[in-house]
Amino acid sequence: MKNVILNKFEKRVFKDAKALPAFRSGDTVRVHYKIQEGSDASKFRIQMYEGVVTRYRKGTAGSTFTVRKISAGGVGVERVFPSFSPLIDKVEIVAQGKVRRSRLYYLRDLSGKAARVRSRYLSGIEEEVGKEQPAK
Repeated sequence: MKNVILNKFEKRVFKDAKALPAFRSGDTVRVHYKIQEGSDASKFRIQMYEGVVTRYRKGTAGSTFTVRKISAGGVGVERVFPSFSPLIDKVEIVAQGKVRRSRLYYLRDLSGKAARVRSRYLSGIEEEVGKEQPAK
């Protein structure tokens, strides 16, 4: 339980923060993250980082989420993103996973097809995607 004064401070500081979409552990997300180019502080480029959310530590100021992707050569790379970072441009949900745990650390020991996360049925999102595509 947090202090009342801390709660008021965090609400005031983070009222302008961008709201992230509702995702949870097991979901595959694409994080658009700003990277500083060169020594000039005004130049940024956006880099995408796509992977499975293995941990989502909710809270106010210290909330973070960890995304794990398999890079070239089959090496797993995990990256921790602060939820209220101004460097996060946007977060897209690619697929929603069906898992029974909130911390998916067991994926570190798996490789290949065993490291996949089953997908949940997305009735609302699939209907919208189906409408956008032209009929064949």
